[in-house]
Amino acid sequence: MRKWLPLLTVCLGTFMLLVDVTIVNVALPDMRNDLNASFSSLQWVVDGYALAMAALMLGAGSIADLAGHRRTYLAGLLLFAASSLVCGLAPNPTVLILARVVQGIGATTMACTTFALLNNSYTERDRGAAYGVWGAVAGASSAIGPIIGGVLTDLASWRWIFFVNLPVSAVAVALCLWVLAHGERAQRGRIDVAGMAAFTVSAATATYALIRANEHGWSNSLTWWLLLVAAGSLVLFLLVERASAHPMLDLALLGDRSFVGVLVAAGALFFAAFSALMYTQIWMQSVLGLSAIQAGAVGLPLSVMAFLVSGGFGRYLHGEHRGRIIAGGLFATGLGGVAGALLVHGEAGWAALVPGFLVIGLGVGLATATLSSAAMAAVPWQRAGMATGAVNTAQQLSFTLGIATLGSVFTARAADVLTERAVPDAQDSARAVGGGQAAVLVQQVPAEAQSALAATVRAAAAAGVQGTLAVSGVVGLIGGALVLLLMRRRSGPVREVAEEAVQVPA
Repeated sequence: MRKWLPLLTVCLGTFMLLVDVTIVNVALPDMRNDLNASFSSLQWVVDGYALAMAALMLGAGSIADLAGHRRTYLAGLLLFAASSLVCGLAPNPTVLILARVVQGIGATTMACTTFALLNNSYTERDRGAAYGVWGAVAGASSAIGPIIGGVLTDLASWRWIFFVNLPVSAVAVALCLWVLAHGERAQRGRIDVAGMAAFTVSAATATYALIRANEHGWSNSLTWWLLLVAAGSLVLFLLVERASAHPMLDLALLGDRSFVGVLVAAGALFFAAFSALMYTQIWMQSVLGLSAIQAGAVGLPLSVMAFLVSGGFGRYLHGEHRGRIIAGGLFATGLGGVAGALLVHGEAGWAALVPGFLVIGLGVGLATATLSSAAMAAVPWQRAGMATGAVNTAQQLSFTLGIATLGSVFTARAADVLTERAVPDAQDSARAVGGGQAAVLVQQVPAEAQSALAATVRAAAAAGVQGTLAVSGVVGLIGGALVLLLMRRRSGPVREVAEEAVQVPA
């Protein structure tokens, strides 16, 4: 049993950092009431965490290669635990958002070491089994977050969704010190500060621009200036990486179509599977009247299906047909989103989400179990941290931008319904609905008009959820098609070197 303790150590960190991506979703209404938070603040509570991971993951992966993966993982665990404590004690939205950003930094330093630690701890068949179990945990963690969050929020308070990280972190730290190997080979080099700065600016300004567009509209000039800054910073990042002797992202990796396909798959999967969950949770709690536990439980089919597929079949999904398997997972995820969009309507209840969630869970289980081995097969062991950082960056940046983008989709769709039914200030009312303030909106009108307005608000919220699920589904389907195109065959010298190197135990 001691042989599998390194896997348990890595899975504990993975479980915490991925659960915390979505665990806050069911607690958002309680956070809003307790901290008097605005709709944009609620978005930043979710996005601040994911944005920190997206913006810093590449740099953290390079640092991990230089400093050592075990040391980096331990530092991430300690920072994650400390920031979780501050999140739980936060007296206002500003402190909570800042603590979430720091928590995301801790999660980043854990996540960028995952594949390297598994490769360093296991070989041959044991490595395949380890990836299968890790894939099952990763596939179910983000989906199970709302369930854990619902239980803790209803039985204690929203603050306990952060406090619960403390004992888990303590166990993970003890295991890390005990069972993870000390003798890893750190690389020589320098930290790519310029590249890290350029990429961070690009990711942060793009996310802020999308959230600002949802709050102030697309006609706002500052929104477009922010998008220009984001584009310019991205171009600068590519130029810096091309010229750097020690880049945090070796652009030669992007010459391998298979590795590019892995990045496309990682981004499309997180957008399609998880970005809309924030809005389905708000709809179920603030409009349908479900408790946090009940709303979280609606996502159980997704997490159970992902866990069963990834855990049951993960060890068999690492052969020559990775591209087809990943594409199949994305197609299933996309079809699940489309199914949800077709079933959700003005009179629909929570049960309308279940069929789509089941299909999405199938897709998440298939794709997650295969992405990790596909990424590691595409790079030499010296680039393990870089590959992990690139894949996780694609996932978290897509998730971050997905939440911001779908916020605009939700508001626009809800505003259309409210406008059609002659509700005054339709745009502001739509933002209130998206921010979980449907009941407050209804109570502002005379008693005799509340019933009619409640029906209108319910139809508007359903239209918003329908739009977010439809967009998510389309992203999944497009992602699947791109993966089939990019990963249909081996290509590029990078992959040939990587496949030889990956056989060497890291």
